[in-house]
Amino acid sequence: MVSLSWALAALPAAALTLNLPAKVIGEERRSEVPGSYALPLAPFDGVSVPSRPVEGALDQRAFQLEAPDQTTLAVMGPLRDQVVAAGFTVLLDCDARACGGFDFRFGTEVMPEPDMHVDMGDFRFLSAEREDEAISILVSRSAFSAFVQVTRVTPAPLPDAPTEAVVDLNEVERPRSVEASPAIAAALDTVGSAVLDDLVFASGAATLSDGDYPSLAAVAAWLEANPDATIALVGHTDASGSLAANIAISEQRAEAVAQALIDLHGVDRVRIASEGVGFLAPRDTNQTEEGRQKNRRVEVIVTSTR
Repeated sequence: MVSLSWALAALPAAALTLNLPAKVIGEERRSEVPGSYALPLAPFDGVSVPSRPVEGALDQRAFQLEAPDQTTLAVMGPLRDQVVAAGFTVLLDCDARACGGFDFRFGTEVMPEPDMHVDMGDFRFLSAEREDEAISILVSRSAFSAFVQVTRVTPAPLPDAPTEAVVDLNEVERPRSVEASPAIAAALDTVGSAVLDDLVFASGAATLSDGDYPSLAAVAAWLEANPDATIALVGHTDASGSLAANIAISEQRAEAVAQALIDLHGVDRVRIASEGVGFLAPRDTNQTEEGRQKNRRVEVIVTSTR
């Protein structure tokens, strides 16, 4: 067994060293100061993953370990012991089934493939806190490797708010939603499809974030102007994870958009279908983050014929 001493030291007094239980053959990192993280507190409850936002210096790392024979428990066990020994209190400690499987995986923040691979049926998760610090560990594996994601948030002072520019919000002109997306109607009239590029989903989830989406208003207006038309909403993902998981999440996101059209814009349910195709129809490369972002989308397609 090969051990790696990995130190997180955002603050000298908060230094933490974790010994990973196998040789590291891949590593990726992201950090934000200040940053925020939704710390999972409980398994998926049927609607979402209960969590608490924590803010400070965010450090998130994903490791690929040379561990063909180690189970996820064999990897998580020593890491859990080290976290507890460092004075952290465990908040959540569960395996794939107890956590909530697919719904938990897509309800918490996970670094994208190939940096962090998650087997939906074989992963373990732990979250813990120590005073004003928080840490989470996600462990999974592939046929020949183990994958470990460690997310840590430590105290960090917030930057001073800028004071040089003052904007009177009452004087800011806001365009009407429908007028903001004339290209949607034009695309539906000419090519029969359009990408709803302004949609924002909660990280790794199928929930449409609160907000005013001009594209949805434009689709609703087009349907009102074309009373005999029907549409399909098609969800797409990047290539992170399995095809089955991506088809499921893309279909859920398409359905969330359909529900928003129904609830917020009064569109009749019978005029909308929702489907998901996962990563089977990319519009850009999945080898870059920019490409993956373009591939994560919902499209509207006209399904009626004249």
